[in-house]
Amino acid sequence: MKLSSVLLLRLLKNRVCQHILFWDISYYYLLVFFSAESPQKIDLIYTTVFHLPLVTGVYINLDILIPRLLRRQQYFVYAISVVALIALTAGFNMLLFNKVVDYIFPGYFFISYYSFTELVQFAVIYVGLTTLLKLSRGWFQLMESENRLMRLQSEKADTELLYLKSQINPHFLFNTLNSIYSLSLRKDDKVPPTLLKLAAVMRYMIYESNDALVLLESEINYLRDYIALHQVRNAGKADIRFEVNGDAGKSRVAPFMFIVFVENGFKHGVEAGMNDTFLHVRMDITGRDLYLSVKNNKGLVDETENDAHKGLGLQNVKRRLDMLYPGRHQLVIQEDDVTYAVTLQLQLHDHQNQPS
Repeated sequence: MKLSSVLLLRLLKNRVCQHILFWDISYYYLLVFFSAESPQKIDLIYTTVFHLPLVTGVYINLDILIPRLLRRQQYFVYAISVVALIALTAGFNMLLFNKVVDYIFPGYFFISYYSFTELVQFAVIYVGLTTLLKLSRGWFQLMESENRLMRLQSEKADTELLYLKSQINPHFLFNTLNSIYSLSLRKDDKVPPTLLKLAAVMRYMIYESNDALVLLESEINYLRDYIALHQVRNAGKADIRFEVNGDAGKSRVAPFMFIVFVENGFKHGVEAGMNDTFLHVRMDITGRDLYLSVKNNKGLVDETENDAHKGLGLQNVKRRLDMLYPGRHQLVIQEDDVTYAVTLQLQLHDHQNQPS
């Protein structure tokens, strides 16, 4: 696009330039309308004076009545005020031409050529037209702001999803590889299936979870493999269970919506240095409703260092739930000195729906 075109577009978006353009067009139109032939000096003066009441009425409406009454939803008061303004605008026009202009331009003879009713019609056209222009401009600005907000929310959700992926990867991968190494030293038969599960988890995290929605079945398989890897690491040390009831079908869900709860259960419960630890994860699918329950006992070690990380992960998933499932989820977190429990109820997307 040429520089001149860019400058023109910027000027047209400027409020002052828009108003100057509007009144220039109005002045030219009325000058031609009032002139019998080619415009004379008296026509220029008449058109200028004729505009004074119109300009006054228009800006009283735009800058006072609309902001103070219409936008505050005082519709009745606004309507009465506009009717009074239109009548005063017409009366001001008659006053100018019948009483004032002759003193300012004594060499000319001016009279009001139009009746009060005709002047009211002029005022209605100008006040009505400028009101519609202002409201339509405000509507477009509102739509632009909402679109910008939606883009920012989408970018924020993408950023938080990337954060989730990055926070899950390092420690989990390191600890799992250590477990596989220990199994390999013992020539344990669990090495091949454990490697396959790790490969499935990493494949899902890197390649299969990049869409806004993924198949619920894929998310469940990811959780199942993730939990199975922890079961290998904590064999004989903890009671770890994962139960799924119901058919996922073609339902879809935002990726990594459940992993934070499970990961926190392992990090702050199973792996917190206690004996007889447990983590029970249960998912029930009924139609388009999903119910997730995650329960674990709490570690006795000082977790002050991990509290910030844990809280950040929970805040992250809460924000994602609010953005992606507004009015369609319920999250309840309960804890006491011994146990920590998370219950999430979620209305799922079907295979045709996208997140709103």
